[in-house]
Amino acid sequence: MEPLNKPVIRALVTGGSGGIGAAICRRLGAAGHYVYVHAHRGTAAAAAVVGDIEAAGGHAAAVHFDVTDAAATRAAVESLLETGPVQILVNNAGIHDDAVFPGMTSAQWNRVIDVAVNGFYNVTQPLILPMIRTRWGRIISISSISGLIGNRGQVNYAAAKGALNAATKALSLEVASRGITVNAVAPGIIATAMSGSSFDAAAIAQLVPMKRAGTAEEVASLVGFLASEEAAYISGQIISINGGMI
Repeated sequence: MEPLNKPVIRALVTGGSGGIGAAICRRLGAAGHYVYVHAHRGTAAAAAVVGDIEAAGGHAAAVHFDVTDAAATRAAVESLLETGPVQILVNNAGIHDDAVFPGMTSAQWNRVIDVAVNGFYNVTQPLILPMIRTRWGRIISISSISGLIGNRGQVNYAAAKGALNAATKALSLEVASRGITVNAVAPGIIATAMSGSSFDAAAIAQLVPMKRAGTAEEVASLVGFLASEEAAYISGQIISINGGMI
């Protein structure tokens, strides 16, 4: 449960049970924020992240809904808003469903777009007015280097992340005067369970000037900075973290 009689900034991290999402949750928890760790199916993993945050002295709770289900998402978000605004939102939920474009099915295209782009709308839209009323907020979306330079076999994923980048820039203009920043973080090759089978050591050495994959904690450090007061004059930016790939 939330700490009593203590002003606290509440944060929601979608996809908070995955590798990068979990690291972001732990980072925000360490910064003193109350963290809602979102998951769709990864209920046990979300509970474990909550346990990590609480073991470190922080406060968190797990929330479960499908970001592609507009009605369910709105109901879940409105339930969170009953006890106050959510002032930090990290749109991290996303999926891969890779295939070369001539063989890509409409289901593969729609599924990836649905989670990243419609999920962004479904979660962010009901949170934005309560955030505006506080005149302080941080919206950070996790994009990808694929959305900046493309990648073979990921036309759907690149399109989804490119749309997220464009939405970030447009929304930042709408809320800049209200003390709300809107940015995106575009990771390159990060060592997580999602990417582990995609790039071996030889491929990483060839693709990444630093000759290594990044870590989820390095991504979380950047997100933590963007969520802080120190980043108050940074908005509308797509910041890549990729070991020098671009």
